[in-house]
Amino acid sequence: MMQAYGAYGEKVMCGKKTIGIIRSTVIVGPDGIVKKQWAKVAKAEQHPDQVLKYLQG
Repeated sequence: MMQAYGAYGEKVMCGKKTIGIIRSTVIVGPDGIVKKQWAKVAKAEQHPDQVLKYLQG
């Protein structure tokens, strides 16, 4: 499932390519449909505010 959502794969960490978990967020509605996806979350400390803004908007 993580690969299907783009949350697992090749990434760059400290300048080196590696395979692992890619920080991302997916909002799935009650109908099972993906409503919003942030494929690569760059600034984790700011991301919760982005998600809340989307959910409230």
